[in-house]
Amino acid sequence: MKILVIRHGTTDWNDKNLAQGSTDNPLNERGKEQAKRMGKQLCGLGINKLYSSPLLRARQTSQIIAQELENEIPIQYTPALREQDFGIFEGVLRNDEQYQIEKHQYFKRFKNGESFLDVAARVYPFLDELIATSNDQDVILLSCHGGICRMIASYFEDLDNDAFASYFVKNCEVKSFEIKKMQKR
Repeated sequence: MKILVIRHGTTDWNDKNLAQGSTDNPLNERGKEQAKRMGKQLCGLGINKLYSSPLLRARQTSQIIAQELENEIPIQYTPALREQDFGIFEGVLRNDEQYQIEKHQYFKRFKNGESFLDVAARVYPFLDELIATSNDQDVILLSCHGGICRMIASYFEDLDNDAFASYFVKNCEVKSFEIKKMQKR
């Protein structure tokens, strides 16, 4: 089985370098074009399952990609793939000093938001279930967010704190994970 993980296309907040988290922003025109190009690139890979965050930017990305694929695949929306809630830091510049301090306190919740552990508590069981109910031949696309891409990578790879903190996926970039049922967690 192969799991392809894509970060949503660009939004205006991405262009302004603002922390989006659970703020429900749409793709901008560049983001829509990125998703369309990625959909064309993903044709022929045999994607047969498509899951998306319910947040608008990930939904739009998955919908645009689905239109480009060679076979019609229903999109399954799951709150497990929703981006981390950054609480009071939503809309703050990503390089804001206090945001960066708080962001590196993995066990602490952002004020009015979630911790990385809260995110892992919803992402890891989703991945466990996805792997348990899928076949070795499945090619699954997950349309989500930068923080969720990081969390998914930490599920499949051993990331120390530095690797976790620096893990980054560009807008509409795809990461791939191969899973054999005999080797699952």
